[in-house]
Amino acid sequence: MSESWARVYDSPYAVDETVHRVTEALKEQQFGVLWQMDVPETLRAKGMPFSTPYRILEVCNPKAANEVLSQNLQVGYFLPCKVVVYQDGDGTKVAFPRPTALIGWIQDPALDPVAARVEDALDRAIAKAIES
Repeated sequence: MSESWARVYDSPYAVDETVHRVTEALKEQQFGVLWQMDVPETLRAKGMPFSTPYRILEVCNPKAANEVLSQNLQVGYFLPCKVVVYQDGDGTKVAFPRPTALIGWIQDPALDPVAARVEDALDRAIAKAIES
């Protein structure tokens, strides 16, 4: 796991299995997957040759989204949260931009506690999803 502007985890599972496990673990943290993009499939449909298994999940915790949007509408610039799952060499990565890093761009300290709670919940969900 990295600690910069994004969290990156190694998964012992293939991309499809990791996506399934992450989706289920997110539900336990009150997140729903609103949308999922299969990047290679989408790009192939547009005539672009991209073969690396890569999924982008847009996820949302409605209570947290309501809380931050009620305080500052600019938070919508980076909602819903993104979680990516992709093949990296022989392994699988799971990553997401850290809500605490994103919220810092708005410079509204009142939002920091919510961003920290969301980040912790995403961390817990992904850690559970990738346990062997």
